[in-house]
Amino acid sequence: MALKNPYLQGVMENVVKRNPNEPEFHQAVAEVLESLEPIVEKKPEYAEAGIIDMIVEPERIIKFRVPWVDDAGKVQVNRGYRIQFNSAIGPIRAVCASTPP
Repeated sequence: MALKNPYLQGVMENVVKRNPNEPEFHQAVAEVLESLEPIVEKKPEYAEAGIIDMIVEPERIIKFRVPWVDDAGKVQVNRGYRIQFNSAIGPIRAVCASTPP
């Protein structure tokens, strides 16, 4: 199902521009925006206030590194990220990932 609402289409375009090479994130945002489309149609004030723009941006991003020694004795460093989207209704749900060296 494609987004029909012009505001939500613009939000999705901005997400893709700001987060290139993140197809899983694009898919997740698209699914959420599709589920919110009827609400935005009934309550256009949400679009006017930029509420949806706010929820697709993380509240906090923590970047960290994890150094380790491989079997050959060489030091490796992996990067990790904790992305926190919303703390409004309680403990933050996060998406964590790490990248290989």
